[in-house]
Amino acid sequence: MDDLNDTKGFPLTAKIIDGKAVAARLREELATEVAAFIQQTSVTPHLAAVLVGADPASAIYVRNKQRACEKAGIKSTLHKLSAETTQDALLSLVQRLNDDADVHGILVQLPLPKQIDETAILDAVVSAKDVDAFHPANVGLIVQGRPRFLPCTPAGIQQLLIDSGTIVAGSHVVVLGRSEIVGKPMALLLMQKGPAANATVTVCHSRTQNLADITRTADILIAAIGSAKFVTADMVKPGAVVIDVGTNRVDEKLVGDVDFGPVSGIASAITPVPGGVGPMTIAMLLRNTLTAARLSVH
Repeated sequence: MDDLNDTKGFPLTAKIIDGKAVAARLREELATEVAAFIQQTSVTPHLAAVLVGADPASAIYVRNKQRACEKAGIKSTLHKLSAETTQDALLSLVQRLNDDADVHGILVQLPLPKQIDETAILDAVVSAKDVDAFHPANVGLIVQGRPRFLPCTPAGIQQLLIDSGTIVAGSHVVVLGRSEIVGKPMALLLMQKGPAANATVTVCHSRTQNLADITRTADILIAAIGSAKFVTADMVKPGAVVIDVGTNRVDEKLVGDVDFGPVSGIASAITPVPGGVGPMTIAMLLRNTLTAARLSVH
C-alpha cells in the first residue's frame, strides 16, 4: 500500500487492517446472495444515486459505488443534476424515486449546493429506501438497537474490528467527531449489545478539553474529524487499535486524520488511508440495498 511509505523512518509495529481486502471478500459474498435473491424473486435490487453539481470528489465516489453495484449484480441508476438545481426540483426527483417500485435504495450524494437544505432532502427520502440510514426514523431504530439499515461507515468499521480480531466488549472506545454520518452513529453502534459492541464509549469534539488526555485512555481510537494528520503519536495509548476515517487531500495525496507513520509505531493495529475504511463504506451500502430489496418483497 502506498500509505506504508509514510512509515519510513518509523518502526512499523502495528498490524495493517486491510479494508480493501475485507471489502472485496464481502462484495463477493454479497454477489452470491444477490444472485440467489434474484433467482428466488425475479427482483433485481436497484440503487438510485442522485448527484447534484460537478464536485470531482463526489463524482468519483458515485462512480465507485456504481462499479461496485455492477460487480455485485445490483442495478444502479445515476441521476445527474446541475449545480443550479433548485430545492423544489430535487425534492420532486426524490419523490419520483420514492414512488418508483423498481427502486429499492436511494442515495443522495453529499455535499449538496448551498441553495439546498440537506436535511430537508434527506428527510424526504422514504425511510424504507434510505440506504444511508440518515432518515430520523432509521436513526431512531438504531438508537433502540433494532436497525432497519446499519449506517454504512460505522457498520464497515465494526466489520473491520471483527475481522482484525479486536476485542470491543468492555473496551474503552474514543470517537473523535460527532457528525451525523460517522461520529454519532458509530457511538450508538458500539454501545449496543452484539458483535463488535458492548463498549464504553467517549465522544470527543471541537469543544472537548484536555483532548490528548482522553485519547490516551482509548483501547480503540476512531478518528473522524476531517483534519489531516490531526492525531499524533503522543495522543495514542501504546497498543491501541486506531481506525482512521479521514480522507484529506494534501499535496495531491490522500491522507487520513491520523499521522500514520509515527502512530503505526505505537498502535497494535491501524487502518491506512486510502484502503482502510473507505472500501468498507461502499460494501455496507450494497448490503443495505439488498436489505431494502428484501424488505420490499416481504
